[in-house]
Amino acid sequence: MPDPIDPATTPDPAPVRVERSGAVATVTLNRPDAMNALDTSTKTALRDGLRELAGDPAVRAVVLTGSGRAFCVGQDLAEHARNLQGDVEAVWRTVPEHYTPIATMLMTMPKPVVAAVNGVAAGAGAAFALACDFRIVADTAGFNMAFAAVGLSADSGASWSLPRLVGPARAKELLLRPSTIPADQLLELGLASQVVPASAVEGTAAALAAELAAGPTVAYGAIRRSVAFSVGHGLDESLAFEGEMMALTGSTEDHRNAVASFLTKERPRFEGR
Repeated sequence: MPDPIDPATTPDPAPVRVERSGAVATVTLNRPDAMNALDTSTKTALRDGLRELAGDPAVRAVVLTGSGRAFCVGQDLAEHARNLQGDVEAVWRTVPEHYTPIATMLMTMPKPVVAAVNGVAAGAGAAFALACDFRIVADTAGFNMAFAAVGLSADSGASWSLPRLVGPARAKELLLRPSTIPADQLLELGLASQVVPASAVEGTAAALAAELAAGPTVAYGAIRRSVAFSVGHGLDESLAFEGEMMALTGSTEDHRNAVASFLTKERPRFEGR
């Protein structure tokens, strides 16, 4: 008779795990044996999971991380090679169907997103981390903008986010001559928000997400939108958009309660609406 299966030691077959703790949702890429490489099932689950969280008002902050020793090494090249031989349409269909909507949701969902970079982040994995508002990076981790190393251009928003973080000249250097950038250099470049010991990544990211989840969620979403808008628009248009966002956030309960708390010299309590 076979030994009973211990659920605690049985590998989780789900390629992406979504766990909720209060108003914080943690999304974990869950292919540790493949360094969280992005095959079709993983990309689909990540896209659909992020879409659900983006539209859920009960979720006020999101953490994106990986299981095992990697954050995400980008596209699963084994699957990619098979598709090149048998289903070439699937190779190019995945950008609009998966990579673009994943990056878009990370950048635009109306709540803050924290990347807990527990290990190497390469290609689309690095781009996903760059799409987040904060990057808590393990001191043993590194980023590699690996697209050109396999003869490809950039996707997942890398050509948009990277120049805005490090400038166009440095962005082209990192994209045209890809190599692994260690954690201390990521911090110097402004690509990491904070570098911590590997054992502290999860806890540090969780604490930050909890802090953000207790804040004025509508205001956070408006700030994200305003910053993104200003990147592609002139001063007059950006000022007008700021006015729209001020009107939006000024009508929230959080703003009214915060003003009342200020007048009574109490700490405001934000409800995210």
